[in-house]
Amino acid sequence: MIRKFSMDNPIERKDGIAAAAAAARRGDLVVLPTDTVYGLGTDSFSKNGPTKLLATKGRDRDMPIPVLVGHTKALDGLAQRVDPITKALAEAFWPGALTIIVKSQPTLRWDLGNTNQTVALRMPLNPVAIELLNIVGPMAVSSANKTGQPAATNVDEAIAQLGEAVTIYLDGGQTPGNVASTIIDVSSGEIKLLRQGAISIEEIRLVVPNIELLP
Repeated sequence: MIRKFSMDNPIERKDGIAAAAAAARRGDLVVLPTDTVYGLGTDSFSKNGPTKLLATKGRDRDMPIPVLVGHTKALDGLAQRVDPITKALAEAFWPGALTIIVKSQPTLRWDLGNTNQTVALRMPLNPVAIELLNIVGPMAVSSANKTGQPAATNVDEAIAQLGEAVTIYLDGGQTPGNVASTIIDVSSGEIKLLRQGAISIEEIRLVVPNIELLP
């Protein structure tokens, strides 16, 4: 049975977020609204959750799962080092549609796929997502769709693709758009734009003028 909670209803919102947090911590999958598209998530540190997420999407381990966080301070706990440029990017664009790939702390006990000791981090600009993240902690979250299919911009689109593979659906209405986040890689010490998304290169260059554009 599909369990869907409306985030516009205060009682359903409270119950839904509590149910989603419990499910994520068990390693089950939940669908949540973000400021880009709907996300399919689980506790990053759960034993089987990330593996289940990859299997549900039909996604290869060579495409590791990004991690959403509820606060900029999470950078210090998850990244091996936070240099001034990384900090400036997070301060300028978090919460928001910027994903930053960093070298991950070697002591982290998670399996997000073949990450090459990196992790893609983002803090979403969505109150439901932030509330859930602040309960669960860092969550492995990918777009709520089967690989190769359009990303869901409302909860019914997510249900149509993912069905009962997901334990809890949090219905936050239509997302602002279907444009994915911009991705910047700082893990090698250089600053590389891997994907142009909701945040433009012009906005990025106001913070990091010397960013490298990959072909």
